[in-house]
Amino acid sequence: MTQQLRDRGYAVLQPHDTAVWLGCDLADLQALASDWADLPPDDFLKDGGRYRRRRHSCFIVDGSAVSQTPHRAHWQPVEYNALHGGMQRWFAPMRDATVQAPVRGRLMRALGGLAQQALATRSETWFIEAHQFRIDTEGGIGRPTPEGAHRDGVDLVAVFLVDREGVKGGETRIFEATGPNGQRFTLSEPWSVMLLDDARMIHETTPIQPDGEHGWRDTLVLTCRRDGFLEDAGQ
Repeated sequence: MTQQLRDRGYAVLQPHDTAVWLGCDLADLQALASDWADLPPDDFLKDGGRYRRRRHSCFIVDGSAVSQTPHRAHWQPVEYNALHGGMQRWFAPMRDATVQAPVRGRLMRALGGLAQQALATRSETWFIEAHQFRIDTEGGIGRPTPEGAHRDGVDLVAVFLVDREGVKGGETRIFEATGPNGQRFTLSEPWSVMLLDDARMIHETTPIQPDGEHGWRDTLVLTCRRDGFLEDAGQ
């Protein structure tokens, strides 16, 4: 995994491998899925859609210590998010039960350790933003990445598929930021994960459509940055 990130700029793990990486049972991860059932709507979608629900919280990993920061806005510059960049987006925080789950600390520490190894940096302090997403098809089509192909302006990105029910589509596409190569695949098994070196790779996920009456795609997205959280210089 570490060598794949260094060589190719990305790695994809199947659920069993994810659990081995984190040092937990797969059942511990699967037990988190119910926390996606009550996500509030994303009120900041500029395309007027009502297909995305989310929660957002921030953490600092310093060696083996993991701490949650006071609740803060999610902000990206327009250079990385042309659709929603430049906005102070205050999403509802993650529920205490989700944050306090023992596996949550394993997730954060594992990501910080991987970033340090794969990016060949001596930094032991990492600033992690955690996003719970549900994209649903109640309105017909759901868009996991309405901003299109993009980078996040961080060092490492992890996209965990938590659940996928009654949908088709949702193909993940990644491209070299400065080269011709790309890959296409679909995360289909709960707790499979895509890991990206954000400086080297651009990514997007295609829209989902209902495969039946109603469906959804749940993900946990963790972004890891070494120099602090992205800040709005105008604030």
